[in-house]
Amino acid sequence: MQPLNDETLHSFEAPLQVPGYDRSALSAGIVHFGVGGFHRAHQAMYLDRLMNEGLAQDWAICGVGVLPSDARMKQVMKDQDCLYTLVIKNPDGSRQGRVIGSIVDYLFAPDDPDAVIERMASEQIRIVSLTVTEGGYNFHHVTGEFDAENPDVVHDLAHPREPVTTFGLITEALARRRERGLQPFTIMSCDNIQGNGDVARKMFTSFAALRDPELGQWVASRVAFPNCMVDRITPVTTDEDRESIAEQFGVVDAWPVVCEPFEQWVLEDHFVLGRPPYESAGVQLVEDVEPYELMKLRLLNASHQGQCYFGYLAGYRYAHEVCQDERYTRFLLAYMDKEATPTLSPVPGIDLDSYKHQLIERFANEYVRDTLARLCAESSDRIPKWLLPVVRENLLSGGEIARSAAIVASWARYAEGRDEAGEPITIVDRLSEPLRAAAARHPEDKLAFIADRELFGDLIDEPRFVEAYVSALDSLHERGATATVEALI
Repeated sequence: MQPLNDETLHSFEAPLQVPGYDRSALSAGIVHFGVGGFHRAHQAMYLDRLMNEGLAQDWAICGVGVLPSDARMKQVMKDQDCLYTLVIKNPDGSRQGRVIGSIVDYLFAPDDPDAVIERMASEQIRIVSLTVTEGGYNFHHVTGEFDAENPDVVHDLAHPREPVTTFGLITEALARRRERGLQPFTIMSCDNIQGNGDVARKMFTSFAALRDPELGQWVASRVAFPNCMVDRITPVTTDEDRESIAEQFGVVDAWPVVCEPFEQWVLEDHFVLGRPPYESAGVQLVEDVEPYELMKLRLLNASHQGQCYFGYLAGYRYAHEVCQDERYTRFLLAYMDKEATPTLSPVPGIDLDSYKHQLIERFANEYVRDTLARLCAESSDRIPKWLLPVVRENLLSGGEIARSAAIVASWARYAEGRDEAGEPITIVDRLSEPLRAAAARHPEDKLAFIADRELFGDLIDEPRFVEAYVSALDSLHERGATATVEALI
C-alpha cells in the first residue's frame, strides 16, 4: 500500500483508474469555495472527465476553505498534492475506484485571506463556484432578505480588505478586478437551493451594495449567476471506507470520497468569461433550470427529510434500512405522488413516475450506507427550503398536506432529543438549542415548535396545517413512527 500523491500516482495498477493527463500542464480557471465530499464527487469529477479527454486543461480548480474546520482539508490537500480517490458503490456491491486530479491547489482563507482574494482577482480565474451548504447564503428563511446584522458580515463591511466570510472575500476580489479594468468572473452556486443562482445574485449584490452602492450596481449588471441543479448521493467518508479502499485498491488516502453511481448536473448556460465544455462530460446545458431543480428539491431532498426523522425515531440508522421497509417506501411514494408532484411543472426529458421509483432504488442501495444522522443534520436550513414550499403551494391550491405536515411533526419529535427506545439524539443544527427548547414544551404546548415565525412564517395561522401537524405529533407520541407512517399511506 502506498500513500496517494504525485510521486506515487502512476505506480497504482488496475482496477484503480488514475488521471491520463499531465497534471503539471493544468492551470486553474476556477476557484471553488467548499471543497467537501459532494464537490469532489460531482463538479471536480466532471472536470476530471473532460481532462481525460484532452479538454479543459486551463479550467482546473483552486479550492478554498473558509471555516476553521477546513484546516483538516488543507492538510490533506497539501499531503496528497490535491489528489483523492473517488469510489462508486454500486447496488450489486461492486466498487469502481478512480483518482481525481482536477484540483491543483488549495488555499485556507483564515491563514492568508489576501492570497485567496488575489487568486480570484487574477485574470486566469473566470469562474468562482460554491458548495457552501444551504445555510451559507445568509438570508432570512421567511423574507428571503440578506442578513446585514450577521456579526461576520458587519466585520467584513467595516474591514473590506480583511474579510472572514465568503461574501467578503469574493466581493473584495470583484472590487479589485473592477479597479484593474478586468471583467468580473461568473459566480456559480451549486447548492441545494431553489433558484441557487438567483439567490446568490441577490445575496452578493446586497453585500456589495452595503459596502459601496456603485460596486453593488456593477456586480448586479456585470456578474453572471447561472442557476443549476446538482445530484449525487455522497455520504460522509468513514474510517471503514478508508480501510476498504486501502485493501481493495492499495492506496492510502486520508480523505477519499464514496458515492452512488447516479449523477446529474443541469446547468443554465450563462457565463461571462466562458466555461469548460461541460456538455462533453454529460452535463445538461439548458435555458431554464427551474423544472429540474424543483423536481430534485421537492422529490429527492424533501423525501430525504421524509425518511430520516421517522426512521431515526424508529431505530433505523441508515437510509437503506428505511427504504428496504415497504411501509416507509409507500409513504415516501405517497408524499411524492400526492403532495410534491402536483406542485411541479413538466420536466423536459424526464418521466417523473420513473424518476420517483428510481429515487427509492437509490435510497435503498445498502452499499452507499448513507446515515440518517447526516440527513437529519442542519434541518433548520433544509426544511424551510425543500418541504415548506410544497406545504404552502398545496394550502393555496387546496391540495393534500397531511404527509408534509407529518414530516414537520417528525422533525419536531426528533428535536425532543430521544428516540423511541429512549436513546439520546445528538441534534446537529445551528439552531439546536432553541429547537430543543421548543420541542421540550410539547407536553404543555403542542404548537411550540411551529410557533417560530423565523422558520415557519405564518403556518401556525393555517388551521388545516395545524390540524394535520398536531394529529401527526400526537400519533408519534402515542403510537410511534412506524404506525404514524402506516396511517398516512
